[in-house]
Amino acid sequence: MSTFALPATLLRRAARSLSALAAVVASVLAFLALVVLTDGAGSGLAAWLPVLAGGTALALWRSRSRDRERDRGRSRARAARLVPFLPVVVAAALTAPVCVPTVPTARQYPPDLPFVATEHWSLDTGSSVAVYHYPPAGPGPRHPVPLVYLNGGPVRGISLLDHRFLQLLAGQGYDVYAYEQPGGGRSGLLPMDQYTADRSVRDLGAFVDRLGAGAVDVLGFSSGAVVLTRALADPGTAARVHRAVIAEPGPMDGPTARTAGHQGRESARGLAPDPTGPRSTHVPRYAVAFGLMRLGLLSPGTGLIGQAEGDNAFTAADLGGDTASAYCARDAHRIPVEDSARNFSFSPAASLRVQRTVRDSASIAPQLGRSRTPAMLMIAECSSQVRQWATAVLAADPAIQRTQFMPGVGHHMWNGLDGNNDRAAAVIGAFLQEQPAPLPNSPTREGIPAFLRDHE
Repeated sequence: MSTFALPATLLRRAARSLSALAAVVASVLAFLALVVLTDGAGSGLAAWLPVLAGGTALALWRSRSRDRERDRGRSRARAARLVPFLPVVVAAALTAPVCVPTVPTARQYPPDLPFVATEHWSLDTGSSVAVYHYPPAGPGPRHPVPLVYLNGGPVRGISLLDHRFLQLLAGQGYDVYAYEQPGGGRSGLLPMDQYTADRSVRDLGAFVDRLGAGAVDVLGFSSGAVVLTRALADPGTAARVHRAVIAEPGPMDGPTARTAGHQGRESARGLAPDPTGPRSTHVPRYAVAFGLMRLGLLSPGTGLIGQAEGDNAFTAADLGGDTASAYCARDAHRIPVEDSARNFSFSPAASLRVQRTVRDSASIAPQLGRSRTPAMLMIAECSSQVRQWATAVLAADPAIQRTQFMPGVGHHMWNGLDGNNDRAAAVIGAFLQEQPAPLPNSPTREGIPAFLRDHE
C-alpha cells in the first residue's frame, strides 16, 4: 500500500462525515425556515414532509451518482448505496419531535379550588369567565360597593398568592369579586384573533353589568391595571367604575410601550435560584413553538401548536426569571411559592396577542385626559416595570387623586412577606374609603421628572 493511501482514505472519510453533518444541519435549518414560512401549518408537517422529500430525492441522486462511479466490489457498493440516506434519517429524527404533541391537545382546565366556589358566567361579549366571590367577613363594617379584581398576566390564572390577598380584603369587609380573563385559568377560550386589549375592556364592562350592583370599585394589577386604565379612557366602561386602583401598570398604549425608560431598584432577577419543576421548553416541540412566537417569527395563532395545547404545556418554571423580577433583590432567597402546579395556568400565545394589540394601538392619552373617575396609582420600589409606564398614566389622567410609592416591595406588592399584604390592603382601603393616605402622595404630576431621576 502506498505511504499516502491511508491518509488519503482518512481524508475522504472525514470529508464524507463533514458533508453528512452539513446535510443534517442544512435539513434542520430548512425545516425551521419552512415552519416560519408556513406559520407551523399542519402541526409542522407542512414543513417536515417537504424537507424529508427533498432530502430523500437528493440522497437518491447522490446514491445513483456513486453507483456510476464505483470501482469496488458489488458487496461494498450495496452498503455504500445506503450512506447518502443517513443524513436524511438523522435530520428526520431530529425534527420529527417538533411535529408530535406530548400533552393533550384539548384544554385541560385546573381543578376547582377547595376554599372558594368557581362560578362560570357567560358575558354579553360572548366570553365565558370563571368567577370567584369572597363575601365580606370579619368583625368590622361592611363596605357597600363591590370590589372587582383584575389580575395580571395577561391571560393568566389567578395565583394562590393573589387569592390569599383577596381573602384578606374580604376579611376587612369588602365584597370581593374576581374573574379570570378568557383563556386564563378556568375561563373558556376565545378564537385567537379575539384576544385584544379592547376585548378585555368590553369584558370588564359586561362583567359589571352581569354583577348588577351598579358602579363598582376596581383593583387592577399589572396587565389588569392596563385593562383598567384603558377602561377609564372609554366613557361607557368608565361609567361603571366607582373608584379605580391602578397597581403597577404595564404600558397603556402603543406610544407608552415604545417609550425608553428605566426600572426601579434592583429586583431579584438573576439573583434568585432558578425555578424548579418541569419546563415545556425542554421539549423540542414547545421550545421551538414558544421561542419562535416570542421572536415574532410565528403568529400567536400558529398552526404548529394549538392554543389549548400550548396552555396545557406551559408551566410555572417556563416563566424563568420573570417571577424573580417581581421581588426586591434582598428577597432573592426567600421568594414565596406563588402558585401550585395544579392551579397554575398561563396562555403564552393569547398573552402575546393581547400585548401586541396594546403595542399596536394609538395613544389613549387624549381620552384618558377626560376621565372623571377617582383613581389611585400604586408604584413599587423594586418594580420591574418601566417607570414611564406608570408616570404616563399619572400625567394623562387628571382624576388620579393620589399616588402611593410602596417601599420595600417589588412588582408583586402583596407577596406575603413582612406584612406587605397588610400594608397594601391599608393603602387600598384608605383610598376606597376616602380616608387619609398611609403614605405620602408621591410622586405628584409635577414631581414626575424628579421621581424618574431619584428612583432609578
